[in-house]
Amino acid sequence: MDMMVAAAPEEVPQAVLVIREYDTERDREAAEAVELSCDVGARAGTMSLFTDLLGDPLCRVRHSPLFLMLVAELIRGPQREIVGLVRGCIKTVACGAAKKHPSCAKHRAASIYAKVAYLLGLRVSPAHRRRGIALKLVLRMEEWFKEKGADYAYMATEKDNEASLRLFTGRCGYSEFRTPSILVHPVFAHCLPLSSRVSVLRLSLADAEELYRRWLGATEFFPRDIDVVLANPLSLGTFLAVPSACTAAERWPGAAAFLADPPTSWAVGSVWNSKEVFRMEVRGAGLWQRGLARVSRAVDWALQWLRIPSVPDLFRPFGMYLLYGIGGEGPAAAEHVQALCRHAHNMARRDADCRVVAAEVAECDPLRRGIPYWGRLSCADVWCVKRLAEEYGDGALGDWTKAPRPPSIFVDPREF
Repeated sequence: MDMMVAAAPEEVPQAVLVIREYDTERDREAAEAVELSCDVGARAGTMSLFTDLLGDPLCRVRHSPLFLMLVAELIRGPQREIVGLVRGCIKTVACGAAKKHPSCAKHRAASIYAKVAYLLGLRVSPAHRRRGIALKLVLRMEEWFKEKGADYAYMATEKDNEASLRLFTGRCGYSEFRTPSILVHPVFAHCLPLSSRVSVLRLSLADAEELYRRWLGATEFFPRDIDVVLANPLSLGTFLAVPSACTAAERWPGAAAFLADPPTSWAVGSVWNSKEVFRMEVRGAGLWQRGLARVSRAVDWALQWLRIPSVPDLFRPFGMYLLYGIGGEGPAAAEHVQALCRHAHNMARRDADCRVVAAEVAECDPLRRGIPYWGRLSCADVWCVKRLAEEYGDGALGDWTKAPRPPSIFVDPREF
């Protein structure tokens, strides 16, 4: 009698998760696949915002002084799969101002600097979530931050991203710190008129740097290497809005002389070309929504003198200009900021692939009133922070995570 012997089941290799540095040559396609599998942006309704990094997963950090990208690789026997990734960068920024001696010049508040790390672009493919992969990526990135001497780490997410906030505040030791708003305005076919009461001047790199260091140097998150930011080819210029009747509008005296005797109101801002870093696309819109947007653009193109607001074509990949380094003073400062926003809009209008202009400002920034935006395109952000070191970069001057909210912050365009 023959005996049937059951074959022993093949052993399934146990999966091992490895967190390692991103390798451009072998990881690029897999990293892009993880990005595509994750919804980025709007979560409500049927429409979602997708981001195309133009074949460069490092694009949002490569302009920073120090940066790193990590991947989570799942290894099962000979099979390897990238299932998660995160990016991080480190820079030195202002976290406040030291007390000034009465004899100090008016606009030369001494800045307190700290070495700050920014954690961004955390992604885990949907099929591998709820397995602790995101936590492992964050902890490994924080190890690198500490190795490089970072005093603090922070991250940014949308206010309604509960999963991200739970991870960082509930498991990683971060606390909610600042609540800025990203204000987005569409680019119309028609040109936006500037007030005759306001003149917009373009500043040289030297004047822009001096003005920023003197006026905004102690603003939270102001980068110590602002000269590098302004000289980056993606920075399209720094612009100053002043009253048309003031002396500076007729003859520019230089940044130092301007700040020594400024007009009653003025504003400054710079424009960054994010279009060359990434593109966005709204997916999931219905035919009627696309049709109405198309009709509004046709009317705007045909009747530009009527200045009818139109919905840009956001349903194909589009680019963005960012207005950053917004500052100013005076009772009409918001009006001057509005002139800068209109100037940025008109710059974007000449760029066929640029369809929105954005700005990110503190929730309580008084200049926010001058920034036009569409609520449906804009969102509220939450920045969470964690203390990594015992002291500030400039000495033991307290815990920045407990500092009261200032009226304004500086948004570095390199990591936007």
